[in-house]
Amino acid sequence: MKRIQISLVVIWLVLTALWLAADTLLPEPFTYFSFRSVFVQYSGVLGIGLMSVAMWLAMRPIWLEPHLDGLDKMYRLHKWLGISALVVSVLHWWWAKGTKWMVGWGWLERPVRAPRPEETLGAVEGWLRSQRGLAESIGEWAFYAAVVMIVLALVKRFPYHLFVKTHKWLALAYLALVWHAVVLTTFDYWTQPVGWALGVLLSGGTVAAVLALTGRIGARRQVQGTIESITDYPALRVLETTVELDAGWPGHAAGQFAFVTSDQTEGAHPYTIASAWNPADRRLTFITKALGDHTSRLRERLKTGMRVTVEGPYGRFDFEDAQPHQIWVGAGIGITPFIARLKHRAAHPNTRTIDLFHTTADYDQAAIDRLTADAAAAGVRLHVLVDDRDGRLNGERIRAAVPQWRSASLWFCGPAGFGQALSADFRANGLPPERFHQELFQMR
Repeated sequence: MKRIQISLVVIWLVLTALWLAADTLLPEPFTYFSFRSVFVQYSGVLGIGLMSVAMWLAMRPIWLEPHLDGLDKMYRLHKWLGISALVVSVLHWWWAKGTKWMVGWGWLERPVRAPRPEETLGAVEGWLRSQRGLAESIGEWAFYAAVVMIVLALVKRFPYHLFVKTHKWLALAYLALVWHAVVLTTFDYWTQPVGWALGVLLSGGTVAAVLALTGRIGARRQVQGTIESITDYPALRVLETTVELDAGWPGHAAGQFAFVTSDQTEGAHPYTIASAWNPADRRLTFITKALGDHTSRLRERLKTGMRVTVEGPYGRFDFEDAQPHQIWVGAGIGITPFIARLKHRAAHPNTRTIDLFHTTADYDQAAIDRLTADAAAAGVRLHVLVDDRDGRLNGERIRAAVPQWRSASLWFCGPAGFGQALSADFRANGLPPERFHQELFQMR
């Protein structure tokens, strides 16, 4: 989390510093309208800059994963950038549009402008000035559309399949805002570092928008596959699905995830891979729980022999650190990446001591028996807690069961709130923050 927090602050500061190198928020003379003029430019550069970085991240660039700790963290940064761009853009809109309204209402009096000196404009600058009225109108309506789509993306009750479709059209609004920015940005900026940076950001964002609108994001990392088997665990509301992939899958580390498309109208959904990679059989296993509209319908939709598209792998929840002891906590369906790691460890034994805690509200003896067998084969100490029978898991119970916890790292996958509480508890008891690893498995 710290990496993406730092990244967000750095992006804000860099864009601000570049703009301040070209202009000022303290114009002389300092009046409402002189400040409005420079603030509209600053907020415009900042808003489109933040949105452009968010568009870059939407392309799922795997080269950034090591630096931002995985695609799940990158999507969290993407979300924060979107919210930041929304806030800045609202301020930009108000100072641009609201001022005109306040003049019309008689709340403000527009100063009398002195006659402008004769200017000799170049062909490009002259043409851009001729487009200002159109660019303002396009930008205004694109802003309204973007606000609606960003707000819908933040409403968790909004169905995922509709979110995917509306969020895709946000790319079209972005392209309109690119045009707005190119035309209305102070022309002199383009010959300075702020303009060069803005040009790079807008170019990359435009590429990302085109890829999004044409459905090409992640296309090079997609492999076709066939559903080989489906195992239903009704008591857990869980499906275990095994897919045999065609050639082309690059392999994955235990703990990574992939985007799977089984219905083109629904789009791709992210699922943690619950199997270790064996290039000899090219099979992946996914364990999905009925938690929403889409996953609740999988039981009826998925059939053996069905063709699916798998894109990936992604993520840095890879269990790689230097600690001699690891504590794994898989809450509910969060047990999935640990199942993959158990299978990997059984095939590649090592001397690291592992304690795996699986806490669940639902219970199925067959599933627990399989988990127990996998843990035994991997040489991992398993602790199963069923909420109604054993009570809730917390930091105190983990520390009591694992006296060596101070020399361990903790890897958590499960509900975000539980993970945050567990992280705060262990930090308060002296565990260094960098030793707590949590997968932020929320893609919106």
